[in-house]
Amino acid sequence: MRRTELYQRCRLMRVRFLTWRMAGFIVVIGMTACMAGLLLHPRSVGSQSTTPMQMPESLDYSKFQHSNANHARLPCLLCHRRETNAAVPKLPGAGGHLPCAGCHAQQFSASSGPICTVCHRDANSSAVKSFPPMRSFRMKFDHARHLNMGGVSCAACHRPSRAGVAQSIPAGFNAHNTCYPCHTPRAQSGGRDISSCGTCHQLGGYSRTPEFAQAFRVGFSHAKHQKESCAGCHQVRAGQPQRRQITAPEPLNHHATGRGQSCMTCHNGKRAFGGDDFSVCKRCHSKDTWHF
Repeated sequence: MRRTELYQRCRLMRVRFLTWRMAGFIVVIGMTACMAGLLLHPRSVGSQSTTPMQMPESLDYSKFQHSNANHARLPCLLCHRRETNAAVPKLPGAGGHLPCAGCHAQQFSASSGPICTVCHRDANSSAVKSFPPMRSFRMKFDHARHLNMGGVSCAACHRPSRAGVAQSIPAGFNAHNTCYPCHTPRAQSGGRDISSCGTCHQLGGYSRTPEFAQAFRVGFSHAKHQKESCAGCHQVRAGQPQRRQITAPEPLNHHATGRGQSCMTCHNGKRAFGGDDFSVCKRCHSKDTWHF
């Protein structure tokens, strides 16, 4: 091989070596800059950082909204930590306004800022407001799932109401007393946590099932039908919306329309009425309860 050709090859190899070294140096610089950026802005890699988030001043801090995008993505147990089976949820704020101050340190730095009135009656007072009504949440409950678990019956949640005429429907914070015997703090079911608020509640409107059914208008009383099972008049339909999970008989029709049951299912002429015999109407229709 000629000396000139050998020299050119050696020179080319040296240039490539320097290029690789330079490329490696650039990679190292890039990784170092990346790590420095993460150290300066740790919130970009997760929620484990304790660095306060800078919140814009233009927001309305005088009221709390669960539907806020930043609030909605937080786990319920971050703010409502359950340590007991107390019916009223534990509110955040004890111990330096945590965890709220973790993101709103700038707002809490002012002694009389608008964020104070979210929980306090007055910005300069320690008096705390009562828990607001939960208008922005709806209840999730699956009757079929609970009945299929075994050991759970209608009587576990529904009790006689209004002198036995109606059956109570759990509502408000008192409903927690019905659910918490099973949904205890840190309770698990199928490897899933069932103690958090999100197990039963989620954002959205809620239309509560009324306790004043049409059947009561015609003189029906659960107390007078204690010998009958719930399944005799009600059927559980899986996968239906909350208000349609349990069927109800058609009390204002002696004869069912074919889509469900009616009083006629049991009261077939042998016990109360039947056919076109109206001589015993007063056995069910009496006083002020009789309305057409």
